[in-house]
Amino acid sequence: MTEAPDAVRQIDARIAELGGWRGETLARMRALIHEALPDVVETVKWGGVPVWERHGIICTGETYKDKVKLTFAKGASVEDPARLFNASLDGNARRALDLFRDSMIDTDAFKALIQAAASLNKPKTRATKG
Repeated sequence: MTEAPDAVRQIDARIAELGGWRGETLARMRALIHEALPDVVETVKWGGVPVWERHGIICTGETYKDKVKLTFAKGASVEDPARLFNASLDGNARRALDLFRDSMIDTDAFKALIQAAASLNKPKTRATKG
């Protein structure tokens, strides 16, 4: 796992490297995640995948030739009234949002989804000795 300051630089570099619509899409979604959760922590895992965390993983941002995929670690447990999730719908834990070149997204619904996903992660507490 890469800690936040270096991860921010790595994600910036990844967005610049991608360029085009995939870089723009990843940058836009990253900005919305930060708007929804100003205290979100960015990390990089699994050979360069951007990860957004708060008391655990909220989502990852993978890029493919034809899409940007945001995978929510606990997506199956997240309320999605706007039905943004459109991939990995059969799993027991994860859900994903596949964004293609011409995809439009309800930004308010996406930010609500990020906040709902983050609320599932509980802060770790230390056991007290008594």
